[in-house]
Amino acid sequence: MDRLITLMVDGSPHPLTVDTRTTLLDALRDHLGVMSPKKGCDHGQCGACTVLADGRRVTTCLSLAVASEDVEIVTAQGLVDGDEIHPVQQAFLDHDGLQCGYCTPGQICSAIGMLAEHKDGVPSAVTPPAGGGELSEAEIRERMSGNLCRCGAYNGIVAAIREAAE
Repeated sequence: MDRLITLMVDGSPHPLTVDTRTTLLDALRDHLGVMSPKKGCDHGQCGACTVLADGRRVTTCLSLAVASEDVEIVTAQGLVDGDEIHPVQQAFLDHDGLQCGYCTPGQICSAIGMLAEHKDGVPSAVTPPAGGGELSEAEIRERMSGNLCRCGAYNGIVAAIREAAE
């Protein structure tokens, strides 16, 4: 069954007709040509397809496009403001938080969402009982554990997130 929806992606409305079973990832890539979210595992386990939905990180391969109406979707492409890149994107560049770049858009969106979660006091599995405070390396690694980097750029990714958190 097809349905007409409007997706708000990177600040612009995009009306499109999709099968109600279409994932947000497929709508973004195949219907809108937004290529920053990547199809990695298609099971929500690698994080390559992560975007921000109303400021929260979501894996688009597990989200239906029809459920994403009235939601502000921000991809890694949408983080750029004119010639200025987002501070997290700059930190990834400064700390070599990437190698092949395949997972990088999802890593960056996840990092931004994770930093917002930490700021809002959302605990992780390794958050100290007192909560809050600076993000430790263990805390960053735990919060980013849903994003895999097959190249092993984790040390640069953690360093970039620590810098962005400051």
